[in-house]
Amino acid sequence: MSKTLFDKVWDSHVVRNIEDGPDVFFIDRHFIHEVTSPVAFVGLKSRGIGVMYPEKTFATADHNTPTWDQHLPVADPLSANQLEALATNAAEHGISHWGLGHRNNGIVHIVGPENGITLPGSTIVCGDSHTSTHGAFGAIAFGIGTSEVEMVLSTQCIMQPKPKKMRINVNGKLGFGVTPKDVALYIIAQQTTSGATGYFVEYAGDVFEDMTMEGRMTVCNLSIEMGARGGMIAPDEKTYEYIKGRKHTPKGVDWDRAMEYWKTLKTDDDAEFDVEFNYDASDIEPMITYGTNPGMGIGVTQSIPLAENVEGGVATYKKSLGYMKFNEGDDMIGKQVDYVFLGSCTNGRIEDFRAFCSIIEGRQKADNITAWLVPGSHKVVDQIKEEGLDKILDASGFVLREPGCSACLAMNDDKVPAGKLAVSTSNRNFEGRQGPGSRTLLASPLVAAATAVEGVVTDPRTLINA
Repeated sequence: MSKTLFDKVWDSHVVRNIEDGPDVFFIDRHFIHEVTSPVAFVGLKSRGIGVMYPEKTFATADHNTPTWDQHLPVADPLSANQLEALATNAAEHGISHWGLGHRNNGIVHIVGPENGITLPGSTIVCGDSHTSTHGAFGAIAFGIGTSEVEMVLSTQCIMQPKPKKMRINVNGKLGFGVTPKDVALYIIAQQTTSGATGYFVEYAGDVFEDMTMEGRMTVCNLSIEMGARGGMIAPDEKTYEYIKGRKHTPKGVDWDRAMEYWKTLKTDDDAEFDVEFNYDASDIEPMITYGTNPGMGIGVTQSIPLAENVEGGVATYKKSLGYMKFNEGDDMIGKQVDYVFLGSCTNGRIEDFRAFCSIIEGRQKADNITAWLVPGSHKVVDQIKEEGLDKILDASGFVLREPGCSACLAMNDDKVPAGKLAVSTSNRNFEGRQGPGSRTLLASPLVAAATAVEGVVTDPRTLINA
């Protein structure tokens, strides 16, 4: 029987199928952080049970960590308590823990691939919606709730109904200045934030085959923003080259055996999907959002749509524009911006910093811009310094911060003030996402960099090689 990539990985991890119910589904890797795990451990303690396979769980601190003076005690009491609880629970149950100051510390969905924990054909969960990032390696990865975190800790399984299958094909060649982030924002704008609800998405076609692994991670990271349970891309030579030799990848004979399996992880030619979409790469330009969800996105050179041309409730649409202080028909180019954020599990990797620096080199940060540039891990920091990107940042008036989730969400000190407008490389632009009353425009590192030096929303193509 022909199967999709998703079928092959899912079916091989079903421990028990419950008739007219969910599958009991085995989890290969479980990531935890300081926010969604403390209550799960309280649940274990109240039931007098431990962690079944502590070696399959990996803990790192990221969500509410400061990105400045990390060597000092964390000032916020709630954050400090959560960080202490993570360290205590990990030590008590024999779980690997990468807290503040640890060499491997960083954003959970960045340190997993960096250390070879993320492998093709594996199943991965975390109490964080953007766990879908790991699907870039041909893994089934999705976010879970706190009660499910407890379930995985105690049984290494989860109960899940099998999602429907969607394939999104993007063929052709991307244009000048168009990045994986733009591809993802374009797809979400076409699908809307609910278009993939109930589905697991496989991305296929020329564009994804040509992408680097870091680009694929960006795309899969954003799958959740169109309602999907997750997204994945079939592993290939780029995948194997990326993971080979990393700390937790198989070695020697085990590597050879794993490769035999990994090379079977592709959709059979005659396998069927529940729904399939096709897009042309030439239709995609640098993207930017203008509203209060990731689906409200347009090409950076375009104007905000009129309400009469938008599907859905007009009142809700106008409310969104009211919050953003925008008007129907406004051009996005030239809008004055207050903050620029480069980072998050969407765009906090070395390629994102390379892209940012390619625009700002030889230019200066605009006086009206407050910029937060936050690497996704200490390993990214090391790469930035090894490549001399820190010198480019410094010469242009930018300051490199310490790793963490930072301004992706208002759960740490990096909050955008009320009313201020931020161009952000993160994944969500909901009301107050980056701080109460803050306004967010999602964009690529190139758009963020162009905006940072010009002080207004700028098409990066006007600055590349200028």
